[in-house]
Amino acid sequence: MCHIWKDYTHIIGEASQACDKAISSHGFEAGLAENRFHVPASCLESEMAFHGLLPQTPIKTTDDHLLEFSEAMRTVAKALRRVAEGKAAAQAEAAEWKRKYELEREHNLQHKHEAKLSEACSKDLKVEMENLLLARNPSLEHSECCGNHGICSQEILRNGGIVSKSARKMVGRKASFRLSWGCNGDKSGQHKHEVVSFEKGNITTAERSSKQILLKWESQPQTVLILTKPNSTSVRALCAEMVRWLKEHKKIHVFVEPRVRNELLSEASYFDFVQTWEDDEEIKLLHAKIDLVVTLGGDGTVLWAASLFKGPVPPLVPFSLGSLGFMTPFQSEHYQDYLDTVLKGPFSITLRHRLQCHVIRDTAKEDLETEGPILVLNEVTIDRGISSYLTYLECYCDSSFVTTVQGDGLILSTTSGSTAYSLAAGGSMVHPQVPGILFTPICPHSLSFRPLILPEYVTLRVQVPFNSRGHAWASFDGKDRKQLAPGDALICSIAPWPVPTACQVDSTNDFLRSILEGLHWNLRKSQSFDGPRDLLSNQL
Repeated sequence: MCHIWKDYTHIIGEASQACDKAISSHGFEAGLAENRFHVPASCLESEMAFHGLLPQTPIKTTDDHLLEFSEAMRTVAKALRRVAEGKAAAQAEAAEWKRKYELEREHNLQHKHEAKLSEACSKDLKVEMENLLLARNPSLEHSECCGNHGICSQEILRNGGIVSKSARKMVGRKASFRLSWGCNGDKSGQHKHEVVSFEKGNITTAERSSKQILLKWESQPQTVLILTKPNSTSVRALCAEMVRWLKEHKKIHVFVEPRVRNELLSEASYFDFVQTWEDDEEIKLLHAKIDLVVTLGGDGTVLWAASLFKGPVPPLVPFSLGSLGFMTPFQSEHYQDYLDTVLKGPFSITLRHRLQCHVIRDTAKEDLETEGPILVLNEVTIDRGISSYLTYLECYCDSSFVTTVQGDGLILSTTSGSTAYSLAAGGSMVHPQVPGILFTPICPHSLSFRPLILPEYVTLRVQVPFNSRGHAWASFDGKDRKQLAPGDALICSIAPWPVPTACQVDSTNDFLRSILEGLHWNLRKSQSFDGPRDLLSNQL
Protein backbone atom coordinates (compact mmCIF):
# COMPACT_ATOMS: atom_id res chain seq x y z
CA MET A 1 0.00 0.00 0.00
CA CYS A 2 2.89 2.38 0.81
CA HIS A 3 4.56 1.71 -2.59
CA ILE A 4 1.34 2.42 -4.45
CA TRP A 5 0.88 5.67 -2.53
CA LYS A 6 4.45 6.74 -3.42
CA ASP A 7 3.87 6.03 -7.13
CA TYR A 8 0.59 7.89 -6.92
CA THR A 9 2.15 11.00 -5.45
CA HIS A 10 5.15 10.78 -7.79
CA ILE A 11 2.94 10.73 -10.89
CA ILE A 12 0.85 13.62 -9.61
CA GLY A 13 4.02 15.61 -8.97
CA GLU A 14 5.42 14.95 -12.46
CA ALA A 15 2.13 15.92 -14.08
CA SER A 16 1.94 19.10 -12.07
CA GLN A 17 5.52 20.08 -12.98
CA ALA A 18 4.97 19.39 -16.69
CA CYS A 19 1.82 21.51 -16.73
CA ASP A 20 3.56 24.35 -14.93
CA LYS A 21 6.45 24.29 -17.45
CA ALA A 22 4.10 24.31 -20.39
CA ILE A 23 2.08 27.22 -19.09
CA SER A 24 5.17 29.22 -18.19
CA SER A 25 6.88 28.60 -21.59
CA HIS A 26 3.91 29.32 -23.89
CA GLY A 27 1.98 31.78 -21.74
CA PHE A 28 -1.57 31.32 -20.70
CA GLU A 29 -3.10 33.77 -23.18
CA ALA A 30 -0.83 32.61 -26.05
CA GLY A 31 -1.73 29.05 -25.40
CA LEU A 32 -5.38 29.90 -25.69
CA ALA A 33 -4.95 31.80 -28.97
CA GLU A 34 -2.44 29.58 -30.80
CA ASN A 35 -3.39 26.13 -29.62
CA ARG A 36 -7.08 26.77 -29.04
CA PHE A 37 -7.05 25.10 -25.64
CA HIS A 38 -4.47 22.52 -26.78
CA VAL A 39 -2.47 21.03 -23.90
CA PRO A 40 1.25 20.42 -24.51
CA ALA A 41 2.40 16.87 -25.29
CA SER A 42 4.40 16.44 -22.09
CA CYS A 43 1.34 17.18 -20.02
CA LEU A 44 -0.77 14.81 -22.10
CA GLU A 45 1.77 12.01 -21.70
CA SER A 46 1.81 12.46 -17.92
CA GLU A 47 -1.95 12.50 -17.78
CA MET A 48 -2.17 9.33 -19.89
CA ALA A 49 0.36 7.58 -17.64
CA PHE A 50 -1.60 8.66 -14.57
CA HIS A 51 -4.88 7.37 -16.01
CA GLY A 52 -3.13 4.16 -16.96
CA LEU A 53 -2.05 3.58 -13.39
CA LEU A 54 -5.43 4.37 -11.83
CA PRO A 55 -7.08 1.01 -12.64
CA GLN A 56 -4.15 -0.80 -10.99
CA THR A 57 -4.28 1.05 -7.58
CA PRO A 58 -7.04 0.54 -4.99
CA ILE A 59 -7.17 4.24 -4.11
CA LYS A 60 -10.49 4.11 -2.28
CA THR A 61 -9.44 1.19 -0.10
CA THR A 62 -6.13 2.87 0.67
CA ASP A 63 -7.87 6.09 1.71
CA ASP A 64 -10.20 4.19 4.06
CA HIS A 65 -7.27 2.44 5.77
CA LEU A 66 -5.41 5.71 6.15
CA LEU A 67 -8.44 7.37 7.72
CA GLU A 68 -8.85 4.52 10.20
CA PHE A 69 -5.15 4.62 11.00
CA SER A 70 -5.18 8.39 11.58
CA GLU A 71 -8.28 8.12 13.82
CA ALA A 72 -6.61 5.37 15.86
CA MET A 73 -3.46 7.47 16.25
CA ARG A 74 -5.50 10.46 17.41
CA THR A 75 -7.29 8.26 19.99
CA VAL A 76 -3.98 6.93 21.29
CA ALA A 77 -2.59 10.46 21.52
CA LYS A 78 -5.63 11.60 23.53
CA ALA A 79 -5.32 8.62 25.90
CA LEU A 80 -1.59 9.25 26.43
CA ARG A 81 -2.27 12.91 27.11
CA ARG A 82 -4.95 12.01 29.69
CA VAL A 83 -2.61 9.52 31.39
CA ALA A 84 0.13 12.14 31.58
CA GLU A 85 -2.27 14.71 33.02
CA GLY A 86 -3.63 12.20 35.58
CA LYS A 87 -0.11 11.18 36.62
CA ALA A 88 0.90 14.80 37.11
CA ALA A 89 -2.25 15.52 39.14
CA ALA A 90 -1.70 12.41 41.29
CA GLN A 91 1.92 13.37 41.97
CA ALA A 92 0.89 16.90 42.92
CA GLU A 93 -1.86 15.58 45.19
CA ALA A 94 0.51 13.09 46.83
CA ALA A 95 3.02 15.87 47.50
CA GLU A 96 0.27 18.02 49.02
CA TRP A 97 -0.91 15.21 51.31
CA LYS A 98 2.68 14.52 52.37
CA ARG A 99 3.06 18.18 53.30
CA LYS A 100 -0.20 18.13 55.28
CA TYR A 101 0.88 14.93 57.04
CA GLU A 102 4.17 16.52 58.10
CA LEU A 103 2.29 19.57 59.37
CA GLU A 104 -0.11 17.37 61.37
CA ARG A 105 2.77 15.38 62.82
CA GLU A 106 4.57 18.56 63.86
CA HIS A 107 1.33 19.91 65.35
CA ASN A 108 0.80 16.72 67.41
CA LEU A 109 4.39 16.75 68.65
CA GLN A 110 3.96 20.34 69.76
CA HIS A 111 0.77 19.46 71.65
CA LYS A 112 2.52 16.54 73.37
CA HIS A 113 5.35 18.84 74.40
CA GLU A 114 2.90 21.38 75.83
CA ALA A 115 1.06 18.59 77.69
CA LYS A 116 4.33 17.43 79.25
CA LEU A 117 5.10 20.96 80.38
CA SER A 118 1.63 21.30 81.87
CA GLU A 119 1.99 17.95 83.63
CA ALA A 120 5.35 18.98 85.07
CA CYS A 121 3.91 22.27 86.33
CA SER A 122 1.03 20.52 88.12
CA LYS A 123 3.15 17.70 89.54
CA ASP A 124 3.65 19.39 92.91
CA LEU A 125 -0.07 20.08 93.23
CA LYS A 126 -0.92 16.43 92.46
CA VAL A 127 1.55 15.20 95.07
CA GLU A 128 -0.05 17.49 97.61
CA MET A 129 -3.52 16.15 96.76
CA GLU A 130 -2.33 12.54 97.06
CA ASN A 131 -0.86 13.24 100.49
CA LEU A 132 -4.14 14.81 101.54
CA LEU A 133 -6.07 11.72 100.36
CA LEU A 134 -3.69 9.40 102.22
CA ALA A 135 -4.16 11.45 105.36
CA ARG A 136 -7.93 11.03 105.10
CA ASN A 137 -7.82 7.34 104.17
CA PRO A 138 -4.56 5.58 105.15
CA SER A 139 -5.76 2.25 103.68
CA LEU A 140 -5.18 3.64 100.22
CA GLU A 141 -1.43 3.59 100.81
CA HIS A 142 -1.31 -0.22 100.64
CA SER A 143 -3.82 -0.70 97.80
CA GLU A 144 -2.42 -1.87 94.51
CA CYS A 145 -4.54 0.32 92.28
CA CYS A 146 -2.25 -0.09 89.28
CA GLY A 147 -1.10 -3.62 89.92
CA ASN A 148 0.25 -6.09 87.42
CA HIS A 149 -3.01 -8.02 87.11
CA GLY A 150 -5.50 -5.36 86.10
CA ILE A 151 -6.16 -1.86 84.81
CA CYS A 152 -7.10 0.81 87.31
CA SER A 153 -9.32 3.85 86.87
CA GLN A 154 -6.34 6.21 86.72
CA GLU A 155 -5.24 4.33 83.62
CA ILE A 156 -8.68 4.43 82.01
CA LEU A 157 -9.86 7.85 83.22
CA ARG A 158 -6.57 9.71 83.06
CA ASN A 159 -7.02 13.46 83.31
CA GLY A 160 -4.56 15.98 81.92
CA GLY A 161 -6.24 18.98 83.52
CA ILE A 162 -6.47 20.31 87.06
CA VAL A 163 -9.74 20.07 88.92
CA SER A 164 -10.82 23.34 90.49
CA LYS A 165 -11.02 23.76 94.26
CA SER A 166 -14.77 24.32 94.09
CA ALA A 167 -15.24 21.04 92.21
CA ARG A 168 -13.16 19.10 94.77
CA LYS A 169 -15.08 20.66 97.62
CA MET A 170 -18.38 19.84 95.92
CA VAL A 171 -17.95 16.14 95.21
CA GLY A 172 -14.95 15.06 97.29
CA ARG A 173 -12.52 12.58 95.82
CA LYS A 174 -13.33 10.42 92.84
CA ALA A 175 -13.86 6.68 93.33
CA SER A 176 -11.19 4.39 91.88
CA PHE A 177 -11.73 0.98 90.34
CA ARG A 178 -9.84 -1.87 88.71
CA LEU A 179 -10.59 -3.91 85.60
CA SER A 180 -9.68 -7.59 85.63
CA TRP A 181 -9.93 -10.53 83.23
CA GLY A 182 -11.05 -13.97 84.36
CA CYS A 183 -9.32 -16.70 82.34
CA ASN A 184 -9.89 -20.42 81.90
CA GLY A 185 -7.96 -22.39 84.46
CA ASP A 186 -7.07 -19.26 86.40
CA LYS A 187 -9.15 -18.92 89.54
CA SER A 188 -7.49 -15.68 90.64
CA GLY A 189 -8.95 -13.79 87.67
CA GLN A 190 -5.63 -12.22 86.79
CA HIS A 191 -5.22 -10.36 83.52
CA LYS A 192 -3.43 -12.20 80.75
CA HIS A 193 -1.27 -9.46 79.23
CA GLU A 194 0.26 -11.54 76.43
CA VAL A 195 -2.06 -12.21 73.51
CA VAL A 196 0.65 -14.13 71.64
CA SER A 197 3.67 -15.75 73.29
CA PHE A 198 6.88 -17.11 71.74
CA GLU A 199 8.57 -19.80 73.80
CA LYS A 200 11.13 -22.44 72.72
CA GLY A 201 10.53 -21.67 69.06
CA ASN A 202 6.75 -22.19 69.28
CA ILE A 203 4.11 -19.51 68.78
CA THR A 204 1.02 -19.91 70.94
CA THR A 205 -1.95 -17.71 71.80
CA ALA A 206 -2.90 -16.90 75.37
CA GLU A 207 -5.96 -18.37 77.04
CA ARG A 208 -9.18 -16.61 76.18
CA SER A 209 -11.27 -15.01 78.87
CA SER A 210 -14.28 -16.90 80.20
CA LYS A 211 -15.58 -14.26 82.61
CA GLN A 212 -14.67 -11.43 80.19
CA ILE A 213 -14.01 -8.00 81.75
CA LEU A 214 -14.96 -7.29 85.36
CA LEU A 215 -15.00 -3.92 87.11
CA LYS A 216 -14.25 -3.88 90.81
CA TRP A 217 -14.48 -0.72 92.90
CA GLU A 218 -11.41 0.14 94.97
CA SER A 219 -13.37 2.83 96.84
CA GLN A 220 -17.07 3.50 97.19
CA PRO A 221 -18.69 5.56 94.38
CA GLN A 222 -19.89 8.93 95.58
CA THR A 223 -21.24 10.76 92.50
CA VAL A 224 -23.72 9.60 89.86
CA LEU A 225 -24.72 11.44 86.68
CA ILE A 226 -28.26 10.71 85.42
CA LEU A 227 -29.05 11.44 81.76
CA THR A 228 -32.62 11.13 80.51
CA LYS A 229 -34.54 11.00 77.25
CA PRO A 230 -36.37 14.33 76.77
CA ASN A 231 -40.12 14.83 76.33
CA SER A 232 -41.15 11.68 78.17
CA THR A 233 -43.46 11.78 81.18
CA SER A 234 -42.61 8.26 82.33
CA VAL A 235 -38.87 8.96 82.14
CA ARG A 236 -39.28 12.18 84.12
CA ALA A 237 -41.19 10.36 86.87
CA LEU A 238 -38.60 7.56 87.03
CA CYS A 239 -35.77 10.09 87.19
CA ALA A 240 -37.31 11.87 90.18
CA GLU A 241 -37.84 8.55 91.97
CA MET A 242 -34.28 7.40 91.27
CA VAL A 243 -32.75 10.69 92.43
CA ARG A 244 -34.66 10.49 95.70
CA TRP A 245 -33.62 6.85 96.25
CA LEU A 246 -29.93 7.53 95.56
CA LYS A 247 -29.88 10.48 97.94
CA GLU A 248 -31.83 8.93 100.82
CA HIS A 249 -30.68 5.30 100.71
CA LYS A 250 -27.21 5.50 99.14
CA LYS A 251 -26.07 8.97 100.27
CA ILE A 252 -24.79 9.68 96.76
CA HIS A 253 -24.29 13.05 95.10
CA VAL A 254 -26.44 13.36 91.99
CA PHE A 255 -25.65 15.31 88.82
CA VAL A 256 -28.20 15.93 86.06
CA GLU A 257 -28.44 18.11 82.96
CA PRO A 258 -29.56 21.75 83.45
CA ARG A 259 -32.87 20.95 81.72
CA VAL A 260 -33.57 18.04 84.06
CA ARG A 261 -32.69 20.07 87.16
CA ASN A 262 -35.21 22.75 86.17
CA GLU A 263 -37.86 20.08 85.66
CA LEU A 264 -37.16 18.57 89.09
CA LEU A 265 -37.27 21.95 90.82
CA SER A 266 -40.57 22.76 89.12
CA GLU A 267 -42.03 19.67 90.81
CA ALA A 268 -40.64 20.22 94.31
CA SER A 269 -38.01 22.32 96.05
CA TYR A 270 -36.78 19.09 97.68
CA PHE A 271 -34.48 18.50 94.68
CA ASP A 272 -32.41 21.59 95.40
CA PHE A 273 -29.45 19.32 96.30
CA VAL A 274 -29.20 18.09 92.69
CA GLN A 275 -26.12 19.49 90.95
CA THR A 276 -25.49 20.40 87.31
CA TRP A 277 -23.07 22.35 85.12
CA GLU A 278 -23.23 25.84 83.69
CA ASP A 279 -20.98 25.94 80.62
CA ASP A 280 -18.92 23.81 78.25
CA GLU A 281 -15.78 24.21 80.32
CA GLU A 282 -17.40 22.33 83.21
CA ILE A 283 -18.55 19.60 80.81
CA LYS A 284 -14.90 18.99 79.87
CA LEU A 285 -14.16 18.17 83.54
CA LEU A 286 -17.15 15.89 84.10
CA HIS A 287 -15.05 12.73 83.89
CA ALA A 288 -13.01 13.95 86.87
CA LYS A 289 -16.15 14.42 89.01
CA ILE A 290 -18.46 11.55 88.00
CA ASP A 291 -18.02 7.98 89.27
CA LEU A 292 -20.98 6.42 87.43
CA VAL A 293 -23.32 7.43 84.61
CA VAL A 294 -26.95 6.23 84.48
CA THR A 295 -29.00 6.66 81.29
CA LEU A 296 -32.79 6.49 81.16
CA GLY A 297 -33.87 6.05 77.54
CA GLY A 298 -32.81 4.09 74.49
CA ASP A 299 -29.66 3.76 72.40
CA GLY A 300 -29.93 7.44 71.45
CA THR A 301 -29.54 8.42 75.10
CA VAL A 302 -26.42 6.24 75.31
CA LEU A 303 -25.02 8.03 72.24
CA TRP A 304 -25.79 11.37 73.87
CA ALA A 305 -24.04 10.31 77.08
CA ALA A 306 -20.94 9.24 75.15
CA SER A 307 -20.87 12.55 73.25
CA LEU A 308 -20.65 14.52 76.50
CA PHE A 309 -17.25 13.01 77.27
CA LYS A 310 -14.59 14.10 74.78
CA GLY A 311 -11.99 12.06 76.63
CA PRO A 312 -12.26 9.30 79.25
CA VAL A 313 -15.76 8.02 80.05
CA PRO A 314 -16.91 6.76 83.49
CA PRO A 315 -18.72 3.39 83.69
CA LEU A 316 -22.20 3.65 82.23
CA VAL A 317 -25.39 1.81 83.33
CA PRO A 318 -28.04 2.01 80.56
CA PHE A 319 -31.70 1.39 81.42
CA SER A 320 -34.06 0.45 78.60
CA LEU A 321 -36.81 3.01 78.06
CA GLY A 322 -36.60 3.25 74.28
CA SER A 323 -37.50 1.16 71.23
CA LEU A 324 -35.00 -1.59 70.35
CA GLY A 325 -32.30 -1.21 72.98
CA PHE A 326 -29.17 -2.91 71.60
CA MET A 327 -27.05 -1.13 74.22
CA THR A 328 -29.60 -0.93 77.07
CA PRO A 329 -29.85 -4.36 78.76
CA PHE A 330 -31.26 -3.20 82.14
CA GLN A 331 -35.00 -3.01 82.78
CA SER A 332 -36.18 0.08 84.63
CA GLU A 333 -38.70 -1.83 86.80
CA HIS A 334 -35.86 -3.34 88.85
CA TYR A 335 -33.49 -0.36 88.89
CA GLN A 336 -32.87 -0.60 92.65
CA ASP A 337 -31.58 -4.18 92.46
CA TYR A 338 -29.41 -3.44 89.43
CA LEU A 339 -27.91 -0.27 90.95
CA ASP A 340 -27.23 -2.10 94.22
CA THR A 341 -25.25 -4.72 92.30
CA VAL A 342 -23.33 -2.11 90.30
CA LEU A 343 -22.50 0.09 93.29
CA LYS A 344 -21.20 -2.89 95.26
CA GLY A 345 -19.39 -4.60 92.37
CA PRO A 346 -17.78 -6.41 90.78
CA PHE A 347 -19.79 -6.52 87.55
CA SER A 348 -19.16 -7.31 83.89
CA ILE A 349 -18.64 -4.49 81.42
CA THR A 350 -18.31 -4.10 77.66
CA LEU A 351 -15.62 -1.74 76.39
CA ARG A 352 -17.31 -0.14 73.39
CA HIS A 353 -14.73 1.42 71.11
CA ARG A 354 -15.25 4.82 69.53
CA LEU A 355 -14.01 6.41 66.30
CA GLN A 356 -11.94 9.58 66.41
CA CYS A 357 -12.55 11.74 63.32
CA HIS A 358 -10.84 14.81 61.88
CA VAL A 359 -11.92 16.89 58.87
CA ILE A 360 -9.05 18.37 56.85
CA ARG A 361 -9.98 21.12 54.42
CA ASP A 362 -8.22 21.67 51.12
CA THR A 363 -7.78 25.32 52.10
CA ALA A 364 -5.26 24.32 54.81
CA LYS A 365 -2.03 25.73 53.40
CA GLU A 366 0.44 26.93 56.02
CA ASP A 367 -1.20 25.90 59.28
CA LEU A 368 -3.00 22.61 59.74
CA GLU A 369 -6.66 23.62 59.94
CA THR A 370 -8.43 20.51 61.19
CA GLU A 371 -11.98 20.27 62.52
CA GLY A 372 -12.16 17.89 65.44
CA PRO A 373 -11.57 15.58 67.03
CA ILE A 374 -15.12 14.27 66.74
CA LEU A 375 -15.80 11.11 68.75
CA VAL A 376 -18.31 8.62 67.32
CA LEU A 377 -19.80 5.60 69.10
CA ASN A 378 -21.87 4.15 66.23
CA GLU A 379 -20.75 5.34 62.79
CA VAL A 380 -19.66 8.19 60.56
CA THR A 381 -21.53 8.38 57.26
CA ILE A 382 -20.37 10.07 54.05
CA ASP A 383 -23.23 10.49 51.57
CA ARG A 384 -24.25 12.65 48.60
CA GLY A 385 -26.76 14.75 50.53
CA ILE A 386 -29.15 16.63 48.25
CA SER A 387 -26.96 16.13 45.18
CA SER A 388 -28.38 14.04 42.33
CA TYR A 389 -24.93 12.75 41.34
CA LEU A 390 -23.24 9.63 42.64
CA THR A 391 -20.89 10.09 45.55
CA TYR A 392 -17.30 9.86 44.32
CA LEU A 393 -14.82 9.11 47.11
CA GLU A 394 -11.22 7.93 47.28
CA CYS A 395 -10.37 5.70 50.26
CA TYR A 396 -6.94 5.10 51.77
CA CYS A 397 -5.86 2.81 54.62
CA ASP A 398 -2.56 3.75 56.31
CA SER A 399 -1.50 5.72 53.17
CA SER A 400 -2.31 2.72 50.93
CA PHE A 401 -5.00 3.19 48.30
CA VAL A 402 -8.04 0.95 48.97
CA THR A 403 -10.71 1.76 46.40
CA THR A 404 -12.98 4.44 44.98
CA VAL A 405 -16.59 4.59 46.12
CA GLN A 406 -19.23 5.41 43.51
CA GLY A 407 -22.71 5.12 44.93
CA ASP A 408 -24.90 6.70 47.57
CA GLY A 409 -22.09 6.85 50.12
CA LEU A 410 -19.91 5.05 52.65
CA ILE A 411 -20.26 4.02 56.31
CA LEU A 412 -17.32 3.74 58.70
CA SER A 413 -18.72 1.99 61.75
CA THR A 414 -17.58 0.66 65.09
CA THR A 415 -18.49 -2.86 66.08
CA SER A 416 -21.06 -1.41 68.50
CA GLY A 417 -22.66 0.32 65.52
CA SER A 418 -22.70 -2.84 63.41
CA THR A 419 -26.39 -3.37 64.26
CA ALA A 420 -27.33 0.17 63.18
CA TYR A 421 -26.96 1.88 59.77
CA SER A 422 -24.20 -0.50 58.67
CA LEU A 423 -26.54 -3.50 59.11
CA ALA A 424 -29.24 -1.81 57.00
CA ALA A 425 -26.65 -1.22 54.25
CA GLY A 426 -25.67 -4.90 54.14
CA GLY A 427 -22.87 -5.02 56.72
CA SER A 428 -22.30 -7.86 59.14
CA MET A 429 -23.31 -7.94 62.81
CA VAL A 430 -20.15 -7.97 64.94
CA HIS A 431 -19.72 -8.56 68.67
CA PRO A 432 -19.05 -5.16 70.29
CA GLN A 433 -16.02 -6.52 72.15
CA VAL A 434 -14.28 -7.26 68.81
CA PRO A 435 -11.90 -4.36 68.04
CA GLY A 436 -12.27 -3.26 64.44
CA ILE A 437 -13.67 -0.77 61.91
CA LEU A 438 -16.49 -1.71 59.53
CA PHE A 439 -16.13 -0.44 55.94
CA THR A 440 -19.63 -0.61 54.43
CA PRO A 441 -20.69 0.99 51.10
CA ILE A 442 -24.19 2.44 50.67
CA CYS A 443 -25.87 1.26 47.45
CA PRO A 444 -22.61 0.99 45.46
CA HIS A 445 -22.81 1.06 41.67
CA SER A 446 -20.86 -2.20 41.51
CA LEU A 447 -21.97 -5.77 42.11
CA SER A 448 -18.57 -6.79 43.53
CA PHE A 449 -18.27 -4.07 46.19
CA ARG A 450 -18.71 -6.04 49.43
CA PRO A 451 -18.31 -4.75 53.02
CA LEU A 452 -15.01 -5.10 54.88
CA ILE A 453 -13.96 -5.38 58.53
CA LEU A 454 -10.57 -3.78 59.15
CA PRO A 455 -8.34 -4.11 62.26
CA GLU A 456 -8.55 -1.48 64.96
CA TYR A 457 -5.02 -0.11 64.54
CA VAL A 458 -5.47 1.27 61.00
CA THR A 459 -6.13 4.89 60.05
CA LEU A 460 -8.64 5.51 57.26
CA ARG A 461 -8.74 8.56 55.00
CA VAL A 462 -11.76 9.27 52.81
CA GLN A 463 -11.19 12.08 50.32
CA VAL A 464 -13.43 13.86 47.83
CA PRO A 465 -11.31 14.05 44.63
CA PHE A 466 -10.95 17.28 42.71
CA ASN A 467 -12.77 15.87 39.67
CA SER A 468 -15.87 14.98 41.71
CA ARG A 469 -19.11 16.29 40.19
CA GLY A 470 -20.54 17.37 43.52
CA HIS A 471 -19.94 17.77 47.23
CA ALA A 472 -20.26 15.09 49.88
CA TRP A 473 -21.74 15.31 53.39
CA ALA A 474 -20.43 13.66 56.55
CA SER A 475 -22.59 12.99 59.62
CA PHE A 476 -21.37 11.68 62.97
CA ASP A 477 -23.77 9.41 64.85
CA GLY A 478 -26.57 10.94 62.79
CA LYS A 479 -25.84 14.58 63.65
CA ASP A 480 -23.30 17.41 63.19
CA ARG A 481 -23.39 17.20 59.39
CA LYS A 482 -20.40 18.73 57.62
CA GLN A 483 -20.00 19.47 53.93
CA LEU A 484 -16.95 18.02 52.18
CA ALA A 485 -15.88 19.93 49.07
CA PRO A 486 -13.50 18.54 46.42
CA GLY A 487 -10.09 18.26 48.03
CA ASP A 488 -11.44 17.86 51.58
CA ALA A 489 -10.73 14.67 53.52
CA LEU A 490 -12.02 12.80 56.58
CA ILE A 491 -9.53 10.97 58.82
CA CYS A 492 -10.84 8.16 61.07
CA SER A 493 -9.14 5.92 63.62
CA ILE A 494 -10.04 4.13 66.85
CA ALA A 495 -10.16 6.58 69.77
CA PRO A 496 -8.09 5.79 72.88
CA TRP A 497 -11.12 6.27 75.16
CA PRO A 498 -13.76 3.50 74.98
CA VAL A 499 -17.21 3.65 76.56
CA PRO A 500 -17.45 1.08 79.40
CA THR A 501 -21.07 -0.07 79.63
CA ALA A 502 -22.31 -2.37 82.38
CA CYS A 503 -23.67 -5.81 81.41
CA GLN A 504 -26.69 -7.49 82.90
CA VAL A 505 -25.10 -10.94 82.54
CA ASP A 506 -21.96 -10.60 80.40
CA SER A 507 -20.97 -9.05 77.09
CA THR A 508 -21.74 -12.05 74.87
CA ASN A 509 -25.05 -12.92 76.55
CA ASP A 510 -26.28 -9.33 76.31
CA PHE A 511 -25.28 -9.07 72.63
CA LEU A 512 -26.98 -12.30 71.58
CA ARG A 513 -30.12 -11.44 73.52
CA SER A 514 -30.28 -7.99 71.89
CA ILE A 515 -30.18 -9.34 68.32
CA LEU A 516 -32.65 -12.11 69.16
CA GLU A 517 -35.16 -9.86 70.88
CA GLY A 518 -34.54 -6.65 68.96
CA LEU A 519 -34.13 -7.99 65.41
CA HIS A 520 -35.76 -11.44 65.77
CA TRP A 521 -32.57 -12.82 64.24
CA ASN A 522 -33.10 -16.12 62.36
CA LEU A 523 -36.62 -16.45 63.68
CA ARG A 524 -38.77 -18.88 61.67
CA LYS A 525 -41.29 -21.63 62.21
CA SER A 526 -39.84 -25.05 63.00
CA GLN A 527 -40.07 -27.77 60.39
CA SER A 528 -42.88 -30.29 60.88
CA PHE A 529 -41.92 -33.78 62.05
CA ASP A 530 -44.62 -35.66 60.13
CA GLY A 531 -43.30 -34.97 56.63
CA PRO A 532 -41.23 -37.20 54.28
CA ARG A 533 -38.15 -38.80 55.82
CA ASP A 534 -34.76 -39.86 54.53
CA LEU A 535 -34.64 -43.38 53.03
CA LEU A 536 -31.58 -44.31 55.07
CA SER A 537 -33.30 -43.44 58.34
CA ASN A 538 -36.32 -45.55 57.33
CA GLN A 539 -34.07 -48.55 56.65
CA LEU A 540 -32.41 -48.18 60.03
